[in-house]
Amino acid sequence: MARAGFIGELDVLRAAFEAADPVIRATALGGLARRGELDDPTLAAALADPSPEVRRRATELAATRPTMALHRVLDDADPLVAEMAAWACGEHEVVDDTALEQLITMATTHSDALVREAAVAALGAIGDERGLPAVLAATHDKPAIRRRAVIALVAFDAPEAEAAIRTALDDRDWQVRDAAEELTRDL
Repeated sequence: MARAGFIGELDVLRAAFEAADPVIRATALGGLARRGELDDPTLAAALADPSPEVRRRATELAATRPTMALHRVLDDADPLVAEMAAWACGEHEVVDDTALEQLITMATTHSDALVREAAVAALGAIGDERGLPAVLAATHDKPAIRRRAVIALVAFDAPEAEAAIRTALDDRDWQVRDAAEELTRDL
C-alpha cells in the first residue's frame, strides 16, 4: 500500500501519458496495458495522438481489443501506423464493413509495399469473401506481397483462389513458389 504523500506507479503512468515527449507517452501506454489499467477512452485518445509513434503503439495495443475501431489509423498518413493498423485488424479477425473496405483499398492501391502486404495478410486472416479480389490482385504485386497473397488465399474457399495458388507454383520468385508448393500439398 502506498504511503500518504507518495505518488503511486499508476499515477506516474497516467501523468506520463500527458507528457510532451511522445516516447514517454508511448511508454506510458505500454505500462498502463501491462498493469491492466489501459481503458478504452485512453486508448482511443492515443489512437488520435499527434505523434505517429504514439499512434503506432496504441494501434498495436488495440489489436487485443476487437471492439476498438481502427478506421482513423487505417488511413493514417504514416505508413508504419497504417501497417500496424492492418495487422491489428487481422488480429481482430472480424471487422466492420468500413474497415474491410479500407483494407481492400489498402491492399490494392496503397503506395507503401509493407502496408499493402499487411492489408493482404489481414484480409486472409479475416477471410471475408469480399476481400478475395484484392488478394487475387496482390498475386501480381512485388514478391513479398505475392508470397503473402498466396498464403492468404488459403482462407478462401473458391476455385479462383485454388487456381491462383497453383499458378504461383511457376512464379519467378522462389519464396512465392515455395509457399505455393507447401499449400498445394493440402489441396
